[in-house]
Amino acid sequence: MEKEMRVAAVHDLSGAGKCALTIVLPVMSALGCEVSVLPTAVLSTHTGGFTDPVVRDLTSDMLPTAEHWKREGARFEAVYSGFLGSAAQIGIVSEIFRMNREVNPEVKILVDPVMGDHGKLYRTYTKEMADGMAELCKAADIIVPNLTEAYHLLGETYKEGPYEKEELGRILRALAAMGPETVVLTGVYFDGAEIGAACYDKKTDTVDFVLCPRVPGAYHGTGDLFASVLLGGILNGLSVHDACGCAVHSVADAIAYTVNSGRTDTRWGVKFEKCLPNLMKSVFSLAK
Repeated sequence: MEKEMRVAAVHDLSGAGKCALTIVLPVMSALGCEVSVLPTAVLSTHTGGFTDPVVRDLTSDMLPTAEHWKREGARFEAVYSGFLGSAAQIGIVSEIFRMNREVNPEVKILVDPVMGDHGKLYRTYTKEMADGMAELCKAADIIVPNLTEAYHLLGETYKEGPYEKEELGRILRALAAMGPETVVLTGVYFDGAEIGAACYDKKTDTVDFVLCPRVPGAYHGTGDLFASVLLGGILNGLSVHDACGCAVHSVADAIAYTVNSGRTDTRWGVKFEKCLPNLMKSVFSLAK
């Protein structure tokens, strides 16, 4: 019998400018996952560079949606949460995690603590939200912070790269001590030539680094692409290291394709769609 790979994705839905659910749904579907979407909000565009998006907050619908799924017998192999719009939503997602662990004690919970980048928290993030996100990460099995988020979760002052392996290992272990079994740090680099991620497995106390040549360009949604591939790879039986490798290379491939296509307006995100066949081949060739 084929393994079930049903995922509940708790993210916002931006109509234009690829990010969150408009990346999670197609990418994880391509990797064989059945994705049930639980939108935190519906926006006309994402908020990174577009002017005055239309926003429909769905906070009041989130828990009733999850409760309806539970009544209908939904059983998820993974729950994946990303950008959350308020402290109230963080509390609701924590309850959704608890509900799903009741139904399936083996459920994989992944938290992408989307709080900031380049040393600064996003302007929508209050201290209450940032503290709440730390509590949410404690309840997760897998967390995928960037370096800005990692230092903030630890209550430490952000440090610019390049980074030393010893420092990254310290950060990974400190984050794992909060609760999660697996920690993946994104935006890791030791020089200007390569960039990638560092991953840590608490069970084996193993730190691994996966880097690839740096591709010039910064596009919205690449963090969502990374986390979607990482979780999809793990659900397909890949080791954390192999799933992380697929995620690093998928982001690099999508950026390179987008740059070569001539797209210069980074608000619209990466053209990942034509990269999906190569992604599927890389993950399925390693799948157990």
